[in-house]
Amino acid sequence: MIFNSFNFIVLFPLIFLLYYVIPAKHTSGRNLYLLVVSYLLYLQWKPVYALILSGVTAVTYATAIAVEKAKHPKRVMTAGVLLTLLPLTFFKYFNFINDSISDALAMAGLRFHLPGLNWAIPIGISFFTFQALGYLCDVYYKRQKAERDFLVYALFVSFFPSILSGPINKASLVIPQLKRLRPYFDYSKAVYGLKMLLWGMFMKVVVADRVALYVDTVFSRYENYTGLSCFAASLLYSVQIYADFAGYSLMAIGVGKVLGFELTENFRRPYFAVSVTDFWHRWHISLSTWLKDYVYIPLGGSRCSKLRNYWNIFVTFLVSGIWHGANWTFIVWGCIHGVCQIVEKMLGQQRCNYRWFGKSIKIIMTFLIVNFAWVFFRMPTMADAWKVITRMFNPALPMTVYIPETANLFIILTATLVLFMKDLRDEFLPDRFLLFENRNSVVRWCSYTLVMILIMLEGVFSADQFIYANF
Repeated sequence: MIFNSFNFIVLFPLIFLLYYVIPAKHTSGRNLYLLVVSYLLYLQWKPVYALILSGVTAVTYATAIAVEKAKHPKRVMTAGVLLTLLPLTFFKYFNFINDSISDALAMAGLRFHLPGLNWAIPIGISFFTFQALGYLCDVYYKRQKAERDFLVYALFVSFFPSILSGPINKASLVIPQLKRLRPYFDYSKAVYGLKMLLWGMFMKVVVADRVALYVDTVFSRYENYTGLSCFAASLLYSVQIYADFAGYSLMAIGVGKVLGFELTENFRRPYFAVSVTDFWHRWHISLSTWLKDYVYIPLGGSRCSKLRNYWNIFVTFLVSGIWHGANWTFIVWGCIHGVCQIVEKMLGQQRCNYRWFGKSIKIIMTFLIVNFAWVFFRMPTMADAWKVITRMFNPALPMTVYIPETANLFIILTATLVLFMKDLRDEFLPDRFLLFENRNSVVRWCSYTLVMILIMLEGVFSADQFIYANF
């Protein structure tokens, strides 16, 4: 279910009311209801792909139990991991692998190309696959006991708020919540969840989708725009992807809170990071944690030689790039982040303390590096990404910038400024200038009303998918 859609506005209150009609003591009944709802909502995309979701669930459920019982758990684990990754590899990476092999053979004068797949990728497959794999690894490393209640485990994998674009939740956080008695209604948690829903909706439909109008206009025909226009589009794409993905995460966590659940925090003002390493402590936190726990640390982490540690960092972010998509642009994007973190570690940047001026410079430099990498992330091919970058640095092009119609420009700048001021306050003055959390009810309700008016008047309600739903 897309949160920025009419269906969500209509269906969620009904889902919420029916959920709380079920008595709190009937935990299994509530879980069954949520599981049915999660699968019905998933079936809206392509019903046949629910088989992939249920297959990944069944394989990891059975493998975890078998790992606990096996005399040679490594063999069972290997088989389970390969079976779990098979749908993801087939649907998401088959065409990429096929084309790459074909191109390599063509360079050697050979012709070989298997028929490509024209099927759509099952929505959320990267997220629910990694969530299930994380659980399986936790069982293998004895950090988590294998769950025997299939209903609970199936709901953990398919829980509808987070299946579309995360966050990637750990079993140790969610499964205990599914198994314990939940109160009839937690008013304070629900109110906080609704605030997150409201602000997340503002980030998506007012900021991200408005900014997207400029970004898509320029990047879709970048050869017709100046270098300054391409640079402006790259800056606004950084805003777009943040507002889009963080907005979704806030709404997902908010929906969970309204239903009485705590989900993993996914963003912490990433554009105030003082280094690329710090950026990944703030951006897509659930994926960063997953990569650290199940890729970086098993490779040896930092408890090894410096060269091996640098290699571990590089491989971790290579995996991050591959996870994001079957395209060389994502691989290069991941490698840029990995190399930057290696350089920061070599220079000892994480041990440097700066005053406010030095910190400001580091924040700006980090943002520019991240912004540069986003160009590769955004463009469909390496050739396109390189052409956009060369246009940005081409002094022969006119020093003009594309400016949309006045009304839309005003909305874009205002929405971006509001988001920036909110994050600035949260980062440096978290206890000052409170609006949604103000003790004065008049201030609170004026804030709610103003944001709702902005959403209704200036929001782009096209029910577009969130950017990360494609991953």
